[in-house]
Amino acid sequence: MRNAPFWWIFLALLLLLDWYVFQAIRTLTAGLPVRSRFIWHTVYWSVTAFSILLLVLLPYFFSKPGPQYARSILFALVAGLFCAKLVASLFFLTDDVRRVVQWIGYQIIPKNKSVDSTAELFSRSVFLSWAGLLAGAGLFSALSYGINNRYRYQVRKLRLNFPTLPKVFDGLKIVQLSDIHAGSFTDPRAVERGIQLVLDQQPDLILFTGDLVNNLASEMNEYWSLFAKLKAPLGVFSITGNHDYADYMQWESPEQKSANFERLKAVHAKMGWQLLMNQHVVLTREQSSIGVIGVENWSAKSRFPKYGNFKKAFAGGGNIPFSILLSHDPSHWRAEILEKYPSVALTLSGHTHGMQFGFEIPGLKWSPVQYVYNEWAGLYKQAAQILYVNRGFGFIGYPGRVGILPEITVIELFSKD
Repeated sequence: MRNAPFWWIFLALLLLLDWYVFQAIRTLTAGLPVRSRFIWHTVYWSVTAFSILLLVLLPYFFSKPGPQYARSILFALVAGLFCAKLVASLFFLTDDVRRVVQWIGYQIIPKNKSVDSTAELFSRSVFLSWAGLLAGAGLFSALSYGINNRYRYQVRKLRLNFPTLPKVFDGLKIVQLSDIHAGSFTDPRAVERGIQLVLDQQPDLILFTGDLVNNLASEMNEYWSLFAKLKAPLGVFSITGNHDYADYMQWESPEQKSANFERLKAVHAKMGWQLLMNQHVVLTREQSSIGVIGVENWSAKSRFPKYGNFKKAFAGGGNIPFSILLSHDPSHWRAEILEKYPSVALTLSGHTHGMQFGFEIPGLKWSPVQYVYNEWAGLYKQAAQILYVNRGFGFIGYPGRVGILPEITVIELFSKD
């Protein structure tokens, strides 16, 4: 097994985490009869053992062909249980820090207390033990429920005004899709409902901002005919995202990887989508034009590849007063586009999925991904330039969504008088 030392260290850390959480279980069950304590302790360690067994076997399960649904659910439950224990441990750690501080204070300034009262002083807090377990259980419940949201498509509509937009394009309706991740789908009918939602918007233009698949072009075998239904008067344009290059797989040869990418490009063509590979197109109405620029994946984050070449894509388009850029990774906007290319009025991105976890209420939104990306979901504006980050049509890894739902974006463009 590759990276075997790391794997065993990881399992050892998991067992350490399980033992740490078990200390809180012991605290809360201390007052129960012996038989009841034995039952609770047995249940806890049985679930732990089953989770670790699944974790060990998951690479074997995922290496086999066939439907990924059950495997993804198992992975989600195991990962959810781990995250729940991690969150619970933060409460327990707070309690342990309190106990250490109390112990140090007791050593510096001895108190005239009995042995029993001293033991009580340094004992675990029942309140924090309960709070930790309830927080962990709440997170696990949310992740379990979120599996039901993976096809709960939300249509988000916005109206944007640009002084450089030719007036003949007033009212131009764009639908943006992003991050389809076909390899994660298990329900073609649910996907088809999402596609119908797009068609119901009657868009003039459909723009897809990357990650059609998780890795393999073959993931679209069951779904290309559904997405081929997407039509618009001005066309359907697409770009590639980081997953489309299959960099996250091991290939027997570079030629195999290259052949997979060529097949993926052929899928775009078969669906009737025009794939923009560091290219731009000009859309014309009544002798007025706007540009649509598409770049391959380009990220300001070092762990993601830079296949894109904006200068190449932009070449010859500098005389177009208004352009829309399709760039999968939103970090591209601030790193290279913002202010340097003022004619790129609107940039459309995806990539983050809003981490498929967080909350959005009027005036406030939060997701762990915001600590990695400044722009991670929704609308961002600086001066006259706008970035919109789509939350993704599909999902990957965790087969669900909590608070950050799959998105179909409808954007209407208007010029300012």
